[in-house]
Amino acid sequence: MTKAVLGAFAAALLIKLFLFDFIIAEGTSMEPAIHSGSVLVVNRLQYGLRFPGQTGYLVRWAAPQEGDMVVFYAPSGEIAVKRCGSLVGQGEFMAEGDNSLQSYDSRSYGPVSVNATIGKVLGNK
Repeated sequence: MTKAVLGAFAAALLIKLFLFDFIIAEGTSMEPAIHSGSVLVVNRLQYGLRFPGQTGYLVRWAAPQEGDMVVFYAPSGEIAVKRCGSLVGQGEFMAEGDNSLQSYDSRSYGPVSVNATIGKVLGNK
């Protein structure tokens, strides 16, 4: 029984670190699409494979597309959720909150590197 519990724990940890993650939204910058307190499901493999805590991807196979809700490390180091606006050059995008009057986003800090992305929001509850 101990092996089964340890195996289940290891599988859940691997899924959370590399495949899917759950985060709780804070703030009003993405309203009305995402409300503060919503639980977000994040696909960590949408844009490539990265190890947690790394600043870039081991292998990257896609970039955020215009309209994607992206989870990324903001320049302040905090985790942010914004919509991908326009793509800038080869490796950057403009991160924009849906509630522009309440959003601290690329209009304030400039384009975000694709390497700063954690994943794509699949849904929220």
